[in-house]
Amino acid sequence: MYSAHNLANQYRQTSVSSAVLDADPHRLIGLMLSGARERARLAVACLERGDLLRKGQAIADASAIIGGLNGSLNHEAGGEIADGLAALYDYAQRRLLEANAGNQTAPLQEVDALLADIETAWNSIGQGQSQATVAGGAA
Repeated sequence: MYSAHNLANQYRQTSVSSAVLDADPHRLIGLMLSGARERARLAVACLERGDLLRKGQAIADASAIIGGLNGSLNHEAGGEIADGLAALYDYAQRRLLEANAGNQTAPLQEVDALLADIETAWNSIGQGQSQATVAGGAA
């Protein structure tokens, strides 16, 4: 049986999938940052509602996205920028773990703020520069 909620989720998934398939490397990193932030905010909302199961899934999703961002770094070509981002991503992963284990919103809000700073900087990079940066692995 199809409910409005199920149909909306199905549309959203299709829309996200289409955006990812059509994205260039620069846009893909932006989508990943946005997605991780969205999951962190969802986890906060779930904690506030007492929905611990969904909170755990949102944190796991955010962690997987951040892991993907971290895994995409090219430390040889990206140098200090890649090393700095790796340290930030590792820190964010630890904060997500703390939030999940302790059912705390503060670490989730901190992760959202850290990723917001990275997202803002990433989105301010010009499209031409971003292609070279992605090739260099400083994402």
